[in-house]
Amino acid sequence: MFNIKSTLLKQATKIKVKTPVVELDGDEMTRIIWDKIKKTLIHPYLDIDLKYYDLGIKKRDETNDQITKDSALAIKKYGVGIKCATITPDEHRVKEYNLKQMWKSPNGTIRNILGGTVFREPIIISNIPRLVSKWNKPIVIGRHAHADIYKCQDMLVPKDGGSLEMVYTNAKTGERQVIPVYDFKGNGVALTQYNTDESIYGFAHSCFNMALDKKMDLYFSSKNTILKKYDGRFKDIFEEVFQKTYKSKFESSGIQYTHRLIDDMVAQMLKSQGGFVMALKNYDGDVISDILGQGFGSLGLMTSVLVSPDGKSFESEAAHGTVTRHYYKHLKGEQTSTNSIASIFAWTRGLIKRGELDNTPDLVKFAKDLEKITIETVEDGIMTKDLAIARGVPNEYVDTDGFLDAVANNLKKKYGNN
Repeated sequence: MFNIKSTLLKQATKIKVKTPVVELDGDEMTRIIWDKIKKTLIHPYLDIDLKYYDLGIKKRDETNDQITKDSALAIKKYGVGIKCATITPDEHRVKEYNLKQMWKSPNGTIRNILGGTVFREPIIISNIPRLVSKWNKPIVIGRHAHADIYKCQDMLVPKDGGSLEMVYTNAKTGERQVIPVYDFKGNGVALTQYNTDESIYGFAHSCFNMALDKKMDLYFSSKNTILKKYDGRFKDIFEEVFQKTYKSKFESSGIQYTHRLIDDMVAQMLKSQGGFVMALKNYDGDVISDILGQGFGSLGLMTSVLVSPDGKSFESEAAHGTVTRHYYKHLKGEQTSTNSIASIFAWTRGLIKRGELDNTPDLVKFAKDLEKITIETVEDGIMTKDLAIARGVPNEYVDTDGFLDAVANNLKKKYGNN
């Protein structure tokens, strides 16, 4: 009788999430997966107030992208956001969706409002082979999530040519400094980009703290031999912050900090066994994150979290695209086998942070259990086509719903059929 009552209580009780979580919906196939994750893995087990923002491309176009800015401000208010993958439109997408303009990346817009650092880490599954076979420990990438080319001004130079100059006007004295860049004789392209000391200091502190938390060596990489002032400033700030604040802490933890040129770092990364944190500028972090994801087995096996410099704003996201090809197949009624693991982990990482901020260990445990169950489902041989191909068994896979249903059934075995 006791066991029956215990089971009934377990089935009837949902975990209370104290503080609202901001939900940022997305596009195409990931939007469909997102909805099923909520219905089968989240709502049956959690009493949660989701502050919903539709960041689908049509709603962003309808609101002139105001909804993206509003969602970032909501994350600032409530502390935690969980984001689905979204479209960043190019010329083709503008025509396809009949958009007013080529809207900027919503991820970039949110990062520019929240500031902070994007940390990406592989989801390691024992039976998924790695393209880089020596990687047997995680590699965490800290991507500086502010400015550089993601908030630059670029232009096409007309066929008439002309002089390109960079002009700086001192805010206090009004003095103008004009720096000649290039004299064009015909067509060309140009851009200007920037960053701020405030953002770089925040980036440095975030990366040093992540290395301490993970107990991993930290490498900051730049091309300061070429960009002596721009990248040199990053290098100098990291060194200053390390010497003033973190050197003794690193020594006590038995870990090291080193600056390496970006080309040298990439070569070292590929021949290493892993087990370190890489601090990278915005574009470098963008590119190498995908190399890292594929090297560990799949772009669908990667977590991504954005942490603001003051630690008060946190956003987790699915670190891949909207899986357009599968979406078109889905619209035709054809079978798809889309990897949903990164979308599941977007939810779990956000819920773990919410639980930590609210001091609700039962929520943290639930999210970690969901991660473990998702990984164990794959290790039991139930996986989507991309992972089956990686394993060399391309016909041994389940469809999109089949994988999510398997995870849901395994979750029910642990938490009851709420």
